[in-house]
Amino acid sequence: MLDRGAAESLGSQLRRRLLEAIRSGALRSGVRLPSTRALAAQLGISRPLVVDAYAQLAAEGYLALRQGARPVVIADGSGAPITEPPPPSTGDPIRFDHRPAMPDVTLFPRKAWVSAIRTVLRDLSANDLGYGDLRGSPLLRRALADYLGRVRGVIADPSRIFITSGFAEARALVCAAFHARGIRRLAVEDPSYSDWIAVDKAGLSRIPVPVDPQGMQVEALASSDAEAAFVTPAHQFPIGGVLSAGRRQYLVRWLRDRDALALEDDYDAEFRYDQAPVGALQGLAPDRIVYAGTASKTLAPALRLGWLVVPPGFVGLMNTELRRWSEGPPRIDQDALADLIVSGGYDRHLRRMRRLYRDRRNHLLSRLEDALPGLEVEGAAAGLHVTVRLPEKIDANGETAILAALLRRGLAAEGLRRYSDTAAGPRRLFLGYGRISESGIDHSIRILSEVILGGRGHSR
Repeated sequence: MLDRGAAESLGSQLRRRLLEAIRSGALRSGVRLPSTRALAAQLGISRPLVVDAYAQLAAEGYLALRQGARPVVIADGSGAPITEPPPPSTGDPIRFDHRPAMPDVTLFPRKAWVSAIRTVLRDLSANDLGYGDLRGSPLLRRALADYLGRVRGVIADPSRIFITSGFAEARALVCAAFHARGIRRLAVEDPSYSDWIAVDKAGLSRIPVPVDPQGMQVEALASSDAEAAFVTPAHQFPIGGVLSAGRRQYLVRWLRDRDALALEDDYDAEFRYDQAPVGALQGLAPDRIVYAGTASKTLAPALRLGWLVVPPGFVGLMNTELRRWSEGPPRIDQDALADLIVSGGYDRHLRRMRRLYRDRRNHLLSRLEDALPGLEVEGAAAGLHVTVRLPEKIDANGETAILAALLRRGLAAEGLRRYSDTAAGPRRLFLGYGRISESGIDHSIRILSEVILGGRGHSR
């Protein structure tokens, strides 16, 4: 605290106290100090006194000042400026981000979320602030049961819904429960996700099944010894196909004939542009399919909110696994999402997102057609990315060379090699449009055409 009765001025006291804290090590290099407005309010003094004190310390080499940012301590205890090594390089700077599976987090509905949080804090009882049900907030499970039934055709009851910290935890939990049920062999799409740690750690062997524009080639399951399947029927990742009606029926028959289970990742289901969304596969076999969804794409990954709808006969195993290793996401955030869904704010936000993403997708497709008319584009009906088939002469090494050349020019994309070492067919690039503006698309497609037409890929 500052001594208002001392002969030393308040501004001089403030500068001296800050200097002593820096020299003693109490304020270490890299620490961000309060803003001038915040510190003035905290100390009950005028803001110009704080501005002058910070400016003097900056002139003496103790603070770094930058317009619009809080001051940062940059000196050690002796007062000598510290020269820190630069942070390790994370690769070439990205100017045009075309990586798939990346939503535009700047669209997060901050005002609606704050309003939902306020409603929750107003209505939440003291008892609700305890640990609660491991399966998740009753409010959110009820809201999801209604929402998923209305929007995705999911047959759900709140007692069979489990709230998770995103899809990664959901998949790990389901795989552990699969193993506890006696399942050891899991059919997976090829290509598919690059991270299989949770599946491997659960003790499950992966059986790759090829995919094409109609999704997983489920007919191959008949000759396999798989006991369960993992599918992305709404928008196969990363190729982008939608599981056809015939294959959906075949998969359901296979599940019943084999007494098998499936994990359905309802990937990108909320973002379908050219026609009404295809209903969830779970609606065809709610007794055989574990349904998984998240708010990562619709709201933001940072929320870490996901959900599972499990078959009635699978609830006991899930409860057992849940008690072993999960406490679930924060209750207040769960209830905020429930409020957003029930109030209609979630639907309104999704309508806005669809319009914006549809416009970006159309712009991307138009530019690709203008710049690279000979290349076939797949998976454009839904999701946040499209798949571009590369010319037949380009092999896996050529695909890698193209991606490296693009990155050197500030364009980040992904290729088939990341998601499969065995997938047959042409090489592919996956171009996301979730986090790039239309003007950015103009620049990036010009770069892409120059790299591909310039022969930067390795030919057979």
